[in-house]
Amino acid sequence: MSTAEQDYTAFYDATWARTVACAYAVTGELGAAEEAAQEAYTRAWPRWSKLSTYDDPGAWVRQVATRQAISRWRRLRTARNHLARSRPPESAPAPDENTVALVTALKRLPEAQRRALVLHHLAGFSIAEIAATEHCPEGTVKARLSRGRVALAPLMGGAPNGEPSHA
Repeated sequence: MSTAEQDYTAFYDATWARTVACAYAVTGELGAAEEAAQEAYTRAWPRWSKLSTYDDPGAWVRQVATRQAISRWRRLRTARNHLARSRPPESAPAPDENTVALVTALKRLPEAQRRALVLHHLAGFSIAEIAATEHCPEGTVKARLSRGRVALAPLMGGAPNGEPSHA
């Protein structure tokens, strides 16, 4: 082993623990701190002839290790943020039996009546708002709502006159 290798090995042995401790202070993870420190020492070796002349070559290595740890932390933070933004939305609960029955019954109605019922009763639109949306008179909307309710009642288990069935 050459003198430079011996000096570098002695330097490595003397400064390793402090370098890892500095990187650990940034990462909070021993494995990540050791990786950052190892990267710093890997970068120091080709520069050893110049670094060995510094008053404190360990400071250079600690700075490189700390920067490595900060860069890793930033990459992980960015990845977590991206992952959080790109995750699909939470799944909605399955519809209950009443919802399934209502949707099935609504599908059997003429489209104009179905739109009027859904806009008015489920979306909360006023008759005037539905008329404006559908480009028709308010009287047409009222007729669609009335006919839709009459047609929907027996499909939902109610009597044709809108009264609940007791059968």
